[in-house]
Amino acid sequence: MVVFTGVEYADVKFLLKKGFVESNPKTIHEITRISKGAKKKVRCILYHSGKLFLQGDSELVERAARLIRSAAVGQEVKAIEFREELGRVIGSDESLKGDTFGGMVIAAVKGDDEIREKLRDIGVGDSKKFADKEILRMAEEIKKVAHCFVMNMYPEDYNKEESVTELLNKMHQGAAAELFPGYHVVDKYPGCRVGDMAETKAESKWLEVAAASVLARAAAVGQLNTLSKRAGFTIPKGSTHVAWALQELVDRGLDPNEFVKVKFKNVKAFLNK
Repeated sequence: MVVFTGVEYADVKFLLKKGFVESNPKTIHEITRISKGAKKKVRCILYHSGKLFLQGDSELVERAARLIRSAAVGQEVKAIEFREELGRVIGSDESLKGDTFGGMVIAAVKGDDEIREKLRDIGVGDSKKFADKEILRMAEEIKKVAHCFVMNMYPEDYNKEESVTELLNKMHQGAAAELFPGYHVVDKYPGCRVGDMAETKAESKWLEVAAASVLARAAAVGQLNTLSKRAGFTIPKGSTHVAWALQELVDRGLDPNEFVKVKFKNVKAFLNK
């Protein structure tokens, strides 16, 4: 797969003069699909974000990429080189761990040779490199081609736990158990004692962990949206600029235990001031 950014619809219309055929988009996130070859062996999918994904037969994808490069269309994104994996691998990753608002999300994805090829075609990569709209779109596509499991814990339950490390260990192990058997790879965190392998920045090395990071973040977006509806205002991400939102909870008479990690230092400091 090859990806270009900063691409507009007018930029790719020249491909129609090169033997490509246009078809309707399959999701609301797409502008168009342009393909070539029997059974659409190379597909060029243009998204509203300006990203153009080239998928399909590797040789035909490279030919299409050369055409786009020669036309000086957009900017090519350096592809992530994942490990060459064999057999069944289960990757797990988490989201919301460092956010003041929200609880915890753990996702696991299981792949084999066939599924990994489909994940590559989707364009799976480290979730931090994608906007929310792309994450939500990609998560739905991952669920269609891979074995997945997501654990979505809201603040009220999260705040009952004594140890974040033990919670992470329990949730990662539980998510992987749902997809067993398979070689379990975890994105390493302090105190990690689960998995057949725990590796730092595993989402940039293992395709299944990258897919899990996408699912975890998609579930996290969904959780924060749900909490925003309950609160009556948009819940912020992260932990840096959240004092105004903590004050909003107080002003609205809402129970912080239902929205934030009450043991976080910034929350304790705010509530005890």
